[in-house]
Amino acid sequence: MNTTAAINAYSKISVESSVMGADPHQLVALLYEGALLAIARAREEIRGKHTEAKGKSISMAIAIVGEGLNACLDRKAGGKLANDLSALYDYMVKRLVDANVHNDVSALNEVAKLLQELKDAWDTIRPQVVGIAGSLARG
Repeated sequence: MNTTAAINAYSKISVESSVMGADPHQLVALLYEGALLAIARAREEIRGKHTEAKGKSISMAIAIVGEGLNACLDRKAGGKLANDLSALYDYMVKRLVDANVHNDVSALNEVAKLLQELKDAWDTIRPQVVGIAGSLARG
């Protein structure tokens, strides 16, 4: 087994283990991380002129943002915020498609910046979410 294959196998096991033990808040954080990693890979693949690998990485980022993060939104409970996030996710998907078609690293950077800001905000509310869940569990 070569080093790359070993790293990929470890990453897959690590991600699967993280997902299996994650609460809903952690699952969203994992989606943000996955999208950011896919974009970072795509950026390197564009620089290395690895067209097929770039396409796969960007497709993964598109799936995470367009299907994963967007599907996590509760439009009834979230109201305007959920709708605004959905529109932002749609915009990110369009920029990722542009990045794929035009090998546009700046589009990848733009989406990564937006995702990182959302992830940072999401991570900041974690203590509040855990506190509320603990209070509810104690009754």
